[in-house]
Amino acid sequence: MKILALLFDGFEEVEAISPIALLRRAGVEVTCVSNRTDVIGAHYIHLTDISLINEIEYQEYDALLIPGGPHYRFIENFGYALNIIEYFMKEERIVCAICAAPTILGKLNLLINRKYTCFTCMNEDFGGSFIDESVVIDGNLITARSAAASIDFAYAIIEKLLGSTALASLQKRIYYEK
Repeated sequence: MKILALLFDGFEEVEAISPIALLRRAGVEVTCVSNRTDVIGAHYIHLTDISLINEIEYQEYDALLIPGGPHYRFIENFGYALNIIEYFMKEERIVCAICAAPTILGKLNLLINRKYTCFTCMNEDFGGSFIDESVVIDGNLITARSAAASIDFAYAIIEKLLGSTALASLQKRIYYEK
């Protein structure tokens, strides 16, 4: 399984790093892409070794991860990233968006008749059903409310990609207790 993570300057670190680390622990190949080979998060954490978005074959990926943070404004205006998002939704591949990121989908009219969540104060009438929960799964769409939901968000992605046995195995290895 391969997942593509969109990271641009201003991404929310917790919403990106927690899922990426847990996905990799579970054996999922994660490729981080941007318009540069290094990015700086909303809290000034600097990531390097980022693949250039226009040099990857996004069609080869099984899922898309979009963390929130102020970078959502950049994504809303970056046509190539929007094309990737629309492709994943059209092809019914797994799309994972957290905090501010689901609003990008909403503004693209991709939440119509879908259940979703997002950072509560950012919710608008996107034509779907806003669910006031930490993580919401609707078919191929996994959304989460905020940085506080990052671990549960990652678990939902892992279960969707690899199944409940793989998730339980990971949780056991990291001593997760409910």
